[in-house]
Amino acid sequence: MYTVKGKSDKNYLLTEHMPLVRKLAHHMKAKLPPSVEVDDLIQAGMIGLLDAISRYEDTHGAQFETYAVLRVRGAMLDELRNCDWLPRSMRQNMRKIEVAMSTLQQRLGHPPTESEVAKLLKMTLAEYQDMLSDGGGHQLVYYEDFHDNEGNDSFLDRHFVDESSDPLHSLLEGDFRQAVISAIDALPEREKLLMGLYYEQELNLKEIGAVMGVSESRVSQLHTQAVARLRAALREQTWTGPA
Repeated sequence: MYTVKGKSDKNYLLTEHMPLVRKLAHHMKAKLPPSVEVDDLIQAGMIGLLDAISRYEDTHGAQFETYAVLRVRGAMLDELRNCDWLPRSMRQNMRKIEVAMSTLQQRLGHPPTESEVAKLLKMTLAEYQDMLSDGGGHQLVYYEDFHDNEGNDSFLDRHFVDESSDPLHSLLEGDFRQAVISAIDALPEREKLLMGLYYEQELNLKEIGAVMGVSESRVSQLHTQAVARLRAALREQTWTGPA
C-alpha cells in the first residue's frame, strides 16, 4: 500500500505486522524464565516495528517483513538486556537435573520419568516440577560449555545472536548437528512431539498445549525438561566442560 507520494503507508504496515510482533514475542517467551512478561516483549517489539517502518526504504533490497523481524527482535533483546531476569541459581538447579537424568539413563537404560528424577533428587514430584517451571530460560548450548568463561558479558549477548555472528553456528553443520538429531530422536514421545511443534511448526506454548491437551505452564515444564535431557545426552556425546 502506498500514499500519493509513493511512500509505504505506515499505518498499513503497522496494522499488517502487529500479529508478527505477537508471534515473535510468544516464541521468544518460551526461551525465557517465567518472570519475563510476554506483554513487555510485545510492547518492546512494537517499538521495534515502528522503528522499522520509519527507517525502511524500498531501496534496501529486502522485503519489509524480513527487515522488520530483525528490528523487532533487536528491540525485544534490548529490553531484556536492561533487565536482570535470569537468576544465577537457575543454572545450578538445571545442572542438578541434568546430572540426575544422566545417572538414571545409565542406570535404567531408558529416559527417566519425572518421578524417578524427583526421587533421585530427594524431592516431591511437585517440587521437581516447580524447579522445571523456574528453569524456563534454560538453553541447549552455552558458550561456557566449550570455554571456561567467567567474564561479565550479557547472557543475551552470548545466546540470542544472529547466526552470522554465532561461533556455535558452524557446529550445527557437522557432528554436533547430528548429535542433536540423535538426542531428539531418543526423547520420550511426548517431549519429541513438543519439540517438533515448537521448533519445526513454530507453535507457541498455548497452541502446543491445545494440541497436547495440557496447560501452557505444563508445556513450559516439559520443554525445560526436554532441553535438560538433550543437554545431558549431548554432554555425554560431544563436549566436556564446566556447567
